[in-house]
Amino acid sequence: MAEPSPDTGVAEKPVSNLNIANALTVLRIALVPLFGWVLLAQGGEDVTLRLVAFVVFALAMITDRIDGEIARSRGLVTNFGKIADPIADKALTGMAFVGLSIIGVLWWWVTILVLVREWGITLMRFVVIRYGVMPASRGGKIKTTLQSIALGGYLIPFELWGGPVSTVLLWVTHVAMVLAVAVTVVTAVDYVAQAVRMRRDARASA
Repeated sequence: MAEPSPDTGVAEKPVSNLNIANALTVLRIALVPLFGWVLLAQGGEDVTLRLVAFVVFALAMITDRIDGEIARSRGLVTNFGKIADPIADKALTGMAFVGLSIIGVLWWWVTILVLVREWGITLMRFVVIRYGVMPASRGGKIKTTLQSIALGGYLIPFELWGGPVSTVLLWVTHVAMVLAVAVTVVTAVDYVAQAVRMRRDARASA
């Protein structure tokens, strides 16, 4: 049933889940297995395939920005989108973390730490969904941006090219990953605090 707008008092038409923003989110999820296959092919030692993996990853992350802007600008924000969008991000970045560790480019402890945080927070979202949908925070968006930059840097085969320029860019990538991990941990604490507040407020109002 349509709810009346607080500004006009006129019932607004419910937003359908079948919209372009959600379609882009689903497309991003569909790109995950393709990205993983290209990244792991030839053990990550083929320069061309690594660059293809970078392009697929970059295109998928671009859809993340586009679908969010479309949803907000066209009033297409849905509960499905609020839940599916972070899941799509975590599936893509999770594949990148695991794949890069498998081919020996990224330390496994980083991958394990980040994935435990990411899927732990996602599980927590489902647990507290009865109290309300917890959207991505500003810190969470910064975390995603830093992770994307760092992962993109590792996908480009700097370690295979060699040379001083590649070495410098690889170290820049290391620094970006350190920042990404730091923000990942800090935002996890913030999300847990937000979930506790939602649960407390819901119980208080009940």
